[in-house]
Amino acid sequence: MAVTVKASLGKTKYYTEVTAGENQIITDEPVDKGGQNKGFNPMEILATSLASCTAATLRMYIERKEWDVENIHVEVELENYPLTKRAIFKRDITFEGILDDEQMKRLHTIADACPIHKILTNEIEILTKFS
Repeated sequence: MAVTVKASLGKTKYYTEVTAGENQIITDEPVDKGGQNKGFNPMEILATSLASCTAATLRMYIERKEWDVENIHVEVELENYPLTKRAIFKRDITFEGILDDEQMKRLHTIADACPIHKILTNEIEILTKFS
């Protein structure tokens, strides 16, 4: 399944309007990097993709199993090390509800099955064209 996202950046430093279908978000850079901090920065968007996909994937599974979980909390910390070409995502998942050890073990497997997790752990290729 392909998705198309369009980003438009005018003369206002780093303030970028991003659209996907009928939805829109704003990205920006922090003030200390010359932006106005009016939206998530690109690294935050990347971490957001993993966090939100993980939560949604877990919710779908929990609902299918009819387990009693009120809330799912996913915190993702992204550390980027450009010199070593390494990035580390630290994902912390907590649940408000009653789950036993077997259920938690299964949910760990389900979290790793989230589509964004799969993309980030597979080979990635970026093809660029200028028009």
